This record gives sequence, structure tokens and C-alpha cells, in this order.
Amino acid sequence: MTIALILAAAKSFLFVFVTMLPILNPAATAPIFLSMTKGASGATRELLARRIAVNMFWLMTGSMLVGSYVLDFFGISLPIVRIGGGLILASVAWRLLGASPDTPDSRAALAEAFTPDHAHKQAFYPLTFPISCGPASISVAITVGVSLHDTEIIISLARMGGALLALGVIGVLLYFAFRYGEHFLRLIGDAGTAVFLRLTAFILLCLGVQIVWDGVRELVLDIALYFGKVAML
Repeated sequence: MTIALILAAAKSFLFVFVTMLPILNPAATAPIFLSMTKGASGATRELLARRIAVNMFWLMTGSMLVGSYVLDFFGISLPIVRIGGGLILASVAWRLLGASPDTPDSRAALAEAFTPDHAHKQAFYPLTFPISCGPASISVAITVGVSLHDTEIIISLARMGGALLALGVIGVLLYFAFRYGEHFLRLIGDAGTAVFLRLTAFILLCLGVQIVWDGVRELVLDIALYFGKVAML
């Protein structure tokens, strides 16, 4: 029985790690994090990176464990979650695309304004949600959580333990990507950084639009299916 539990936990770990890492994608969201924390000191960014990693872990854990029950309780469907979250994501990306280049004076003003208290307020929204883990990752986490259940409670607990371990590892990777991503941007210079950040923001905008479209398409299919059933009666 012990071997079966270890295998169940190991399979769950690999399944969640392989499924969630490409969606959360810390390497792709790190430039957005750096762009939104301009003027923050190294210590403040380290604090933010740690808080975001912890927030991501608990948000994904909650989505896996009770996400489906919460949505059912409030009568909210996954397509609606995708549409709402996708709109927020697209809005954030649009602001980043339209941001004006920094001057020395504006950088100094940002450095004075971006206090630890300001960082604390931004740690969850928008830096954790929807930047680090948005509606797509939440919907996938809910789906993954449903698939981890088993008829035997002890097997379900083993699978859940493996899933939480995978989320913890992803959280560590997220922390390192956000904490040390600035070193990569220094290598490509100011011009390369500006191009890279704009390109990343555009991809984020497209991702937000794609998430909204997926939600709208699911709603349209549900409506078409409903009227199809009504017509057959």
C-alpha cells in the first residue's frame, strides 16, 4: 500500500508540474513584473517576489481543492471566469503597451513612490492575479483538482500531496525568475529591454483576448446546445 501511495503522489507531482508550469510560465511573466515595479529597490522586489510566489501557491491550491465548489455555490461558470479574467489581463497589458518611456526624473519619482507599503498593496492584484496566475491557470487548476480525486480517500490525499509539492516547486521557480530577472534585462541593454517589454506586453494582450474569446465561444456553444435540445422536444 505504501508503494501505491508513493506512486500516486509521484504521478500527481509530474502531472501537475508538467501541466501547470507552461501555463504559469514564470520566465514569460518576469518581464511584466519588472516593468510594473520600475523604481522599486532590490529589497522591495525581493519582498514582492516572495509574496507573489506564496500568493500563487495558495491561489492555485485553493483552486484545486475548492475551486469547483466555490463556483457552483455562486453559480459561476468557467467561461464567465475566463471572460472576466481575460478582460482584466488585456486591460493591464494595454496599459503597459501605452506606457511612456522613463526619464531620469520619472525614475526618481517612481523610486520615491514605490514604498514597501505600496508593494504590499500590489502584491496580490495585479501582480499575482492576473499577471502571475490568471483565469487560464485557475480554470486549469480547477480541472486538475477534479481529476485528482479517487474513490479511496487515502489515494486522493496522496495525489493531493504530490500536487501541492509540484505547486511549491513552481513557486520557487517563480520567485527566482522574478527576483533575478533584472540581471537578464541588463544584458540586453535599455533599447533591448524596451523592445522586449513591449513585445511581452503585446503577447500578454493577445493572451487576454484569447482567454476572452475562449470564454465567449464556450458560452455560445452552450447556448446553441441548449436551443438544440429545446428544438428536439
